[in-house]
Amino acid sequence: MLTSKQKQNIFKEYQLHEADTGSSEVQIALLTKEITELISHLKKNPKDHHSRRGLLKMVGKRKKLLDYLSKDNPKSYSALVRKLGLKK
Repeated sequence: MLTSKQKQNIFKEYQLHEADTGSSEVQIALLTKEITELISHLKKNPKDHHSRRGLLKMVGKRKKLLDYLSKDNPKSYSALVRKLGLKK
């Protein structure tokens, strides 16, 4: 789980304007951070199948958002993938 301080830092880094908390870029960045934290949790707790299911749902949601962003704004998509270090 991300703390509010971590979320605020992600908002500041990826937002498009001052009050932006829901754009695709911000949502993808938040999901990526949560996914990396959950992966480290699952490495320590390999039998935690409930969290593994949540991880798979988050990865699916991020993929859908990335697909939307690639169709809607290809320049922003390529910059975001490069900045987050994702494979695409």
